[in-house]
Amino acid sequence: MQKKTCSSCNALFSGLLMMLASIAIAEEKDVIVTDRPDFVESSDVVGKGRFQAETGVALERTRRDTNKTRVMTTPILLRIGTGATWELRVETDGRIVQRTDDLTQGTRTTDRGYADTSIGAKWHVMDESGTSPSVGVLAHVDLDSGSAAFRGSGLRPSLRAVAEWDLPAGLSLGVMPGLTFDKDQNGERSWNGIFAAVLGKSLSEQTRVFVEIALPQIARSRHGGTVATLDVGMAYLLSPTWQIDTALYKGLNKNTANLTWTVGLSSKF
Repeated sequence: MQKKTCSSCNALFSGLLMMLASIAIAEEKDVIVTDRPDFVESSDVVGKGRFQAETGVALERTRRDTNKTRVMTTPILLRIGTGATWELRVETDGRIVQRTDDLTQGTRTTDRGYADTSIGAKWHVMDESGTSPSVGVLAHVDLDSGSAAFRGSGLRPSLRAVAEWDLPAGLSLGVMPGLTFDKDQNGERSWNGIFAAVLGKSLSEQTRVFVEIALPQIARSRHGGTVATLDVGMAYLLSPTWQIDTALYKGLNKNTANLTWTVGLSSKF
């Protein structure tokens, strides 16, 4: 009789452990993973039936000879989980206010409007296993949907791949190469490159910091030239489904804004 009772206890105990393990795995998968504030995207998707909104404000400053330009944007990324490994995405820099001061003439011009919208999808190809990274693929099309002052020319498709590794000591590494098929204001098409690499560090379960080299555009001078930044930032989990973040981007060449600062709030539903 005692053996039967012990067997029942063991079965109950094993069942409780399995249930707790399942809950822990579900909670881990439910924790928000964002594509901001660094440039390298996450390889993860939000999950079937889930919705995630990533919003922010970005302030940019540029000085070129006697002109000083300040730009404010309100970037928004909406992510909708359509399956275990797929999500749909809508992205835009939102509202734009651009002020340009001519320091010689003492004049200022202001342009206000809205940025183009990009639509796309992300596919989580595989999880990390051993030395193999977690991999995601993103395909987007930028639409010429913005205000006249900020509108691009025609449809501009892009393709990016993301590889992520978890390293010892709470470190992580992400690499993102890509291509865009761009179109300038003269109607000339060109293939431009994308590349970025980010090194992250988890300071706690809630706090992550990073340093990054990003080249959002690798192009010949007649197509706008290469854009390059050195970025540092951090993200903090207010809860498993709410995150705040901030980042600072330093331009590395004359084609890039001198300094950009962003702060953001993201949520998962």
